[in-house]
Amino acid sequence: MPVDEWIDITVPMRTGMVHWPGDPEIRIDRVLDMGRGDSCNVSHMSLGTHTGTHMDPPLHYLADGPGLDEMPLSTSIGPARVIEIQDPRSIKPYELLAADIEPNERVLFKTRNSTRVWKTDAFVEDFVSISIEAAEYLATTGVQLVGVDYLSVGPYQGDAGVSIHHRLLEAGIWLVEGLDLSRVQPGPYELVCLPLRIAHGDGSPARAVLRRAR
Repeated sequence: MPVDEWIDITVPMRTGMVHWPGDPEIRIDRVLDMGRGDSCNVSHMSLGTHTGTHMDPPLHYLADGPGLDEMPLSTSIGPARVIEIQDPRSIKPYELLAADIEPNERVLFKTRNSTRVWKTDAFVEDFVSISIEAAEYLATTGVQLVGVDYLSVGPYQGDAGVSIHHRLLEAGIWLVEGLDLSRVQPGPYELVCLPLRIAHGDGSPARAVLRRAR
């Protein structure tokens, strides 16, 4: 792959795609259609703010936290590192310690999710997520952004997902969830990831792309 080639790590949005249980389903309906004689194509979208590839601001779990419209653009634009996780169940501190994560980094975790979960529209309950111990560790590193390759940083079962979100967001870490890193090798990249600028937004779908660092 050429160094200058951008890699789209966004999951395409479409009607019926997988979503977090209990969140709104995704529907995209063509309300004006040139194939039916209309002068242009216009679609209506109905979806939750945490659909597909999306960002979580602190406001998602912290009542007084900043929303998406308050996010500094530098949070999700700049150098990033893709770290491959081998553990098949969760991201644990021993792999993070080996990665030697530094303050202000943007880190994206590639797990077995990337080659497994996006092949189906059924929700995968046993996806690889961040363990509470790893969340505690990340909160102490001073990273500014964490990205994962399924719909949540925390697991589906139990209450750990809430605790993990709280720990990361309270530490000022912005989150990108729902990445597709199947075509990405570990290493340094340039990241551009921009959510919609929703006033007081608790989340938003985003377009995320990577390019190998020069």
